Amino acid sequence: MLHKVSLEQVFVLDIETVPCVGCHDELNDMLQLLWEHKCHALRREKGWHSSAADVEPLPDHLHATSLFEQAGIYAEFGKVVCISVGCFFFDKQEERWRFRVKSFADHDEKAMLREFAALLARKPNYLLCAHNGKEFDFPYLGRRLLINGLQLPPQLDVAGKKPWEINHLDTMELWKFGDRKSYTSLALLAAMFGIPTPKDDITGADVARVYYTDNDLPRIVHYCQKDIITTARLLQKFRGEEPFGDEAVMYADELSAVMRRV
Repeated sequence: MLHKVSLEQVFVLDIETVPCVGCHDELNDMLQLLWEHKCHALRREKGWHSSAADVEPLPDHLHATSLFEQAGIYAEFGKVVCISVGCFFFDKQEERWRFRVKSFADHDEKAMLREFAALLARKPNYLLCAHNGKEFDFPYLGRRLLINGLQLPPQLDVAGKKPWEINHLDTMELWKFGDRKSYTSLALLAAMFGIPTPKDDITGADVARVYYTDNDLPRIVHYCQKDIITTARLLQKFRGEEPFGDEAVMYADELSAVMRRV
């Protein structure tokens, strides 16, 4: 089935997200209250039941202020700070695949999402591919686009569509082979297939700290780009192909420089 997919019509993407503000106390009163409601569910997931609160003090790591470190994974309490997009290009002269990489990164989430959505709108027939994209990246992007008052590009406007009409590929779903309970990280699959790990600097758990404390958005961009390169190579492995090498990766500093030629 994957061999029927044209690699030259696939956008491989990954997003990096952080809490919407630097700390819990910066939330307005309403969002603080709504975050506390969200924390009830998070505490249950950690085995802390509401009845226990009547007889035992709440552990520090389960307070709303501490749990806010996890807010970035929820589109209602987080924001996107980087979107990396890659596309395959077959170099006929050298007879090999090349991979073009472009990142959208900005403290102004709305401006960044608008630019990203414009790219997708120009290529409505392109598929989106991500690792765990169907559970995280794709819905998160759709929600944040709507929250920012932006129009959904065709690939994310999925309301009312049948599953086979949605142009999404998910390397984690492909690896499940129908096993609904299985979760396999990108780093683990990279190790299994002999692909260089994308987690040799920071991990997703470090992104909020690097953003708010270190103020190092370029480091986050570099990490995000490594994820899409790894995902693209994994997709090639799933097709029984040898992945492209580092020398085949092309980085675009400006949208017009590379992505216009996609």
